[in-house]
Amino acid sequence: MRIIKETFLRDAAEQYPKAAKYLAAWTATVRAAAWRNMADVCGCYRSADVVHVRSRKPVIVFNVCGNACRLIVALHFNSHMAYTLRFLTHAEYDRNDWKDEL
Repeated sequence: MRIIKETFLRDAAEQYPKAAKYLAAWTATVRAAAWRNMADVCGCYRSADVVHVRSRKPVIVFNVCGNACRLIVALHFNSHMAYTLRFLTHAEYDRNDWKDEL
């Protein structure tokens, strides 16, 4: 898959050093992936969840750093694109205001 806004991931890793290893591994995994559906994603990331945002579009939420942070991504299986949208702490994620922005 092609990752859109990889600089976003590098910036998140810089801002949250504990997440840097996970984000680097996630990037490598996604680049090499040929995911066709959510079942394929869950084969690599069992804790990945689909969440519908205000626009009613689905996004995928990945738990990072032992559930301390969340990486929110829009996966377009048909075009093999992964759009990085948000990197949030657990507290920021729980506020749910990010759902209104997407």
